[in-house]
Amino acid sequence: MMVPLTDFPVTDTTLSNPLLPQTTSSSSSSDNSDDSRHTSHRFALEDVNFQFHSIPICGSYRPLAVLSGHTGSVSCLGLCGEFILSASQSKDIIVWQQPQLKQFAKFGQGDGSVKALVAGGNKVFTAHQDSRIRVWKVSRSSENIFKLVATLPTTKDYLGRFMKQSNYVQTRRHHRRLWIEHADSISCLAIDNGLIYSGSWDKTLKVWRVSDLKCLESIRAHDDAINGLVADKGLVYSAAADGKIKVWCKDAKSSSHCLKGVLEGHKGVALNSVIVCEDGRMVYGGGSDGCVMGWERDEDGGSWKLVCELKAHRMAVLCLCSIGEFVCSGSADKSIGIWKREAGGWLSSFGVLSGHEGPIKCLQASTGGTEGGFLVYSGGLDRSLRVWWVLKENSGKGGERNSVIPSTEHILS
Repeated sequence: MMVPLTDFPVTDTTLSNPLLPQTTSSSSSSDNSDDSRHTSHRFALEDVNFQFHSIPICGSYRPLAVLSGHTGSVSCLGLCGEFILSASQSKDIIVWQQPQLKQFAKFGQGDGSVKALVAGGNKVFTAHQDSRIRVWKVSRSSENIFKLVATLPTTKDYLGRFMKQSNYVQTRRHHRRLWIEHADSISCLAIDNGLIYSGSWDKTLKVWRVSDLKCLESIRAHDDAINGLVADKGLVYSAAADGKIKVWCKDAKSSSHCLKGVLEGHKGVALNSVIVCEDGRMVYGGGSDGCVMGWERDEDGGSWKLVCELKAHRMAVLCLCSIGEFVCSGSADKSIGIWKREAGGWLSSFGVLSGHEGPIKCLQASTGGTEGGFLVYSGGLDRSLRVWWVLKENSGKGGERNSVIPSTEHILS
């Protein structure tokens, strides 16, 4: 059943940029010394190219909006306050402003295909196929200018280590690198408690300090490529093509990270993504066999038990996200599954969102300042970023349990 457009519950809020510094320096010279060494990219504010496709729909499911602007596949998404950040294989990063869903800023051209991004404080961290992490900062002079302020590992980190032979590790035959360098594409990032975590196809997990951008640790974490990372309540979860999710915690004495647990999936099945639910009790992983697996943490927090094995899609699950009691899964079969968590961690089917013309590569979800539902953001290999509105409860007619409806605020005629 379609809900009347006037019933779409949008909260009227004053927009602010959470990436701006909380306090601004009175000295203009300090601002220039911080940013002037690097290239800035300025773009005029543009209206989104809204599209409302006549696509086959299941029941009343329909995209809220389609945001176009990337010239390559949308590879990762991030949420920061009222802003959505999307990045693509064509090297560009776009900041979208809600609720208008307008393009607020665009930056990052020429810096290598973007694989992952996270926002922390007044900075945006992006991971790239060239094995480096780039740090972007919002300019104090203009909100829609993002400046490149550092590349990790930093030059200072290099100079402090390159002379000592013990700082080098062998990455492959006849090739050696400093241990602070990734030897392959960085596939995922996470941020927690002043630390940045990066996972790579080189099988390592590296730990960086946000305050000075120094690399603190490099962990040989898996036997195959790391595909997903999440940090929550002092624990770090890494998912890899070796079919395992490993849980890492910081040792109180040494301040280094140690292995706390191993979550085993299906034998011979790569894990492409990992999420942790808000209460920290449930961990879900998406597999290359189309399954979503769930592990429940015991009361003392020392071990996890496999409690859910769900055949969610016909093809590989490429990404996951969670919001409240719901889990969303994106797949190579071009669909998004909406699942409701039941007692014991099992997932029951709540709906399927269809409309992408290519595999779903990334997902995010938020309440969007609304009541009775939530927003789902999906990026795909079809180069589009789509926005969906999902009702949490049964609309009461036709046996449908959820809907995706258009909002007049998001459609331009």
